[in-house]
Amino acid sequence: MSDTVQEFNDYRAKMNDKILADNNKIIKRIFNLDTNAFKEGEGVLDKKTKELLGLVASTVLRCDDCVKYHLESSYKEGLSKEEVSEALCIATLVGGTIVIPHLRRAHEYWEALEEHYSQG
Repeated sequence: MSDTVQEFNDYRAKMNDKILADNNKIIKRIFNLDTNAFKEGEGVLDKKTKELLGLVASTVLRCDDCVKYHLESSYKEGLSKEEVSEALCIATLVGGTIVIPHLRRAHEYWEALEEHYSQG
């Protein structure tokens, strides 16, 4: 059986390494800014809140890779399926019906996360 979560993370890591190997200062700064913006203790919002904000923004912007990233970060931060579902409801409200396909894929990926992390 295919492990969707592992495949996504492997691909993301491989391509990030290739992109960063180009040694482009602007790209490196963007990656660094993104990493630091979501850190715990960076600003007044806790990491769980930042991940939910990232999830909503990513859903509204219809970026499936970003949705997957923030879903996994939310899962690792201990957010419940109900908390994530409520955030996705807000994203659908804000984004409109055009985000429904992304909502479907987000629910599917959350199930993949539950399966992936239950295996150990």
